[in-house]
Amino acid sequence: MQADAIQRVSNAIQGVLSNALTAVNVSGGVFIGPLDDPNASGAALVMFLFRIAPTPDLRSSDHVTVSNDPVPVPVTYRNSLPVDLYYLIAAGDQTLGGEAESLYWIGLALQTLQAQAELTGSVVDGETVRLTLDPISNEEMGRVWTLFPTENYRTSVIYVASPVWIDPAAALSAAPLVKTYRTAPPPIN
Repeated sequence: MQADAIQRVSNAIQGVLSNALTAVNVSGGVFIGPLDDPNASGAALVMFLFRIAPTPDLRSSDHVTVSNDPVPVPVTYRNSLPVDLYYLIAAGDQTLGGEAESLYWIGLALQTLQAQAELTGSVVDGETVRLTLDPISNEEMGRVWTLFPTENYRTSVIYVASPVWIDPAAALSAAPLVKTYRTAPPPIN
């Protein structure tokens, strides 16, 4: 993916969660941004990207993808940056339905992201991005919530999207494909 990789993954997760909320007639949708943003008011779920970290096992790897050509060929990117995206997913405005209703929204988010634990296809530029529930401690969750000193704590979970590749603007040039194979040297004139 290119420079828009983080945006594409965030929008894809938002789409998956929004579809689940719509399927059970929950209004409000999913807001991407900080919990204390005035535009988050009225959202059933709030999704906040609070950390971006390099993916340790892939740091020295080339990123190999397939081109969109009619006859797909491998495309190699050197110096790509594989990252893990950490999202806080919290119950939205609890005035919409109260604490019990917000617990349902979090349960629905967990159920949905467990069922669709991989993002694939054109929404993520043909990549595969895995979504994993991050079992952080109460102390770590408290640190995340200190980012919002004016907000009351709400039931929330952390999800990690990995790997998200941020490729250089240009791919490595590949050698031309061999079109014919000779078994004998060319004739001498």
